[in-house]
Amino acid sequence: MNAPLNISRRQFIKATAFIAGGLVIAFTIPHAKRFLLPGKEEAVAGAAKLPEPNAFLRIGTDNSITVLLAHSEMGQSIWTTLPMLIAEELDADWDSIKVEHAPAAPAYIHTAYGLQITGGSSTTWSEFDRYRQAGALTRALLLSAAAEKLGVPVAALFTDNGAVVHGDQRIPYGELAEAASQLATPTAVTLKDPKDWKIIGKATKRLDGPEKINGTAKFGMDVQFEGLMTAMVARSPVFGGQVKSYDDSAVLKVKGVHKVVQVPTGVAVIADHYWAAKQGREALKVEWDLGPAVSMDSKTLFDEYRALAAKEGLTAAQAGDNAAAFAAGGKLIEAEYQLPFLAHSPMEPLNCAIHIKDDSCEVWTGTQMPGNDQAAVAKVTGLKAEQITIHTPFLGGGFGRRANPAADFVTEAAHVAKAAGMPVKTVWSREDDVKGGFYRPMYLHKARIALGADGMPAAWEHRCVGQSIMKGTPFEAFMIKNGVDATSVEGIADSAYLKNVPNHKVELHTTESVVRVLWWRSVGHSHTAFVMESLIDEAAHASGKDALEYRRSLLKGHPRHLAALNLAAEKAGWGSTLPAGRFRGIAVHESFGSYVAQVAEISIEEGAVKVHRVVCAIDCGLVVNPDSLVAQMESSIAFGLGAALQSEISFKAGEVEQSNFHNYQVLRMSAMPVVEVHIVPSTDKMGGAGEPGVPPIAPAVTNAIFAATGKRIRSLPIGNQLAEA
Repeated sequence: MNAPLNISRRQFIKATAFIAGGLVIAFTIPHAKRFLLPGKEEAVAGAAKLPEPNAFLRIGTDNSITVLLAHSEMGQSIWTTLPMLIAEELDADWDSIKVEHAPAAPAYIHTAYGLQITGGSSTTWSEFDRYRQAGALTRALLLSAAAEKLGVPVAALFTDNGAVVHGDQRIPYGELAEAASQLATPTAVTLKDPKDWKIIGKATKRLDGPEKINGTAKFGMDVQFEGLMTAMVARSPVFGGQVKSYDDSAVLKVKGVHKVVQVPTGVAVIADHYWAAKQGREALKVEWDLGPAVSMDSKTLFDEYRALAAKEGLTAAQAGDNAAAFAAGGKLIEAEYQLPFLAHSPMEPLNCAIHIKDDSCEVWTGTQMPGNDQAAVAKVTGLKAEQITIHTPFLGGGFGRRANPAADFVTEAAHVAKAAGMPVKTVWSREDDVKGGFYRPMYLHKARIALGADGMPAAWEHRCVGQSIMKGTPFEAFMIKNGVDATSVEGIADSAYLKNVPNHKVELHTTESVVRVLWWRSVGHSHTAFVMESLIDEAAHASGKDALEYRRSLLKGHPRHLAALNLAAEKAGWGSTLPAGRFRGIAVHESFGSYVAQVAEISIEEGAVKVHRVVCAIDCGLVVNPDSLVAQMESSIAFGLGAALQSEISFKAGEVEQSNFHNYQVLRMSAMPVVEVHIVPSTDKMGGAGEPGVPPIAPAVTNAIFAATGKRIRSLPIGNQLAEA
């Protein structure tokens, strides 16, 4: 890892820094390959021409060190993790580190996906080399500048805590920044040996913690300046509906309302502030052409999915001879699993402020895809992309909702600002997004498993029915093969379990709907892990074997699964006697290159499940900041547990039945279990951390429910299913 890295002039470019002087390090890497997931790569024909670089690191003459993030901070702690990588190689004074979101620009394109995006639990592993190299390059330039200043060889110098040291002399980096900016770019840098790391791998407090605690952190909803109006849009209550006509006579009488304009998504009310816009929208009368989806109903949709699951679908994975294996007999398991649409519901509702000028445009929005939004605004305004500046404040949660290739809420805001002819911040209420946003698709799974004489699966047939989230996106070309959206069957088609089942077939039926769908935290794994881990539990019970031992048998040859599984089981005390009324369930799943096992400890109280404790073990390879990793597991468990217990988007007469947190329920503080997180020591390939903790929690809980009641939960949310039993 400490071998010299060759650096071309096109990979590292520096420039003099701003008015105060200093050093700017601009940094790009060729995108010769795109990585679909850690360890799964697909060559792209020919490397694209390198973009013009932008700054990744600035050192000011005041000794400040500013790190620009190519990704968005939305609670996952990259505001701290990425600067740690630079600070390690730079030997920076951690107290001097400042952080900013980078603008939308080609230089910040994600090396894995070919887009400027924060998603797929990919930020840290994809930037691990790039940010360390930027720090190492900067250190090399500062050492060279100090050597010239002192008239000594570079070998006589070393760096320490934001300074170059020679004997008893300490020259702060700020004093060397301007001189360093004039030097020739090194052709190679050497990264530190891991044994010499002082920051990477050490628990580090969040840099954004203080301002988020004291309330000074700025989110998109906080954006306000002279002349900025607020808009709310009346949208069709049914997906696919269109405006036939509207009457705004009462709206314009509302104090603070300035304009009413029609846009492609509906009718916008422009006002001085949110309350006036909200009151104005309530006074608006719109006649809608609701379209064919007016009869849509969740029960009917599931019936249609069930009919599809009775037929052969497109093959996603296949091995052996399933027909012969099933014909051979043996104990048979047949099961159907259902999962509903789910909303993302980030705590900060969607918002986007836009100021369109004659030859430029400024946009303020919490986004996971700033480059995509820049292009969307350019299309609406007719300006060139480079004329549009995207300002990215902190994101009050995202979970995939703010990484929308359709750029729905940003495109809408651009239409509103253009039609209004003034700067406007378009705000979605919680109800707007719950009722008319983008959702995790609903899915139905139908499976048959034949057990051999040893109780292990001899044949496995699995059909999945649901919408594609990749169709029509920039990822379609390499994520949909032969009609199969890989995200619909991830966690099944590539399951470690099925690798040890000699005969298996995984099929997919992809449905079409006007309901808009999008990736949701942990993407396809959010439903496939629940089904796979439940089925494995069913098979273990049918064979009369312990759930942990059964998994161990099926995961032979998969050491990272086993490492997480064994650590979680050990720390949870699997097999030990529990207090009366307590029961355990277990699950393990790989997603985004990380391996997570969880043991849930539950009780049943008055017909409802109470989750008391969750023990989680994760192997994500090298860990940059253990504190952030633990926080992400805790967050994922809370997020996934809320969906398992209560969250659901359902349709009746074409409309979404839920509207806000009173009936689209997420986890309450009172329901949060004690969570213990254990990290598997690992030097294996790095995986992600933002999402892999979500998939195992639902099956860990439902498997514990089976242990407690003998009732197999095959549909989510759990809701009142136990009371009904």
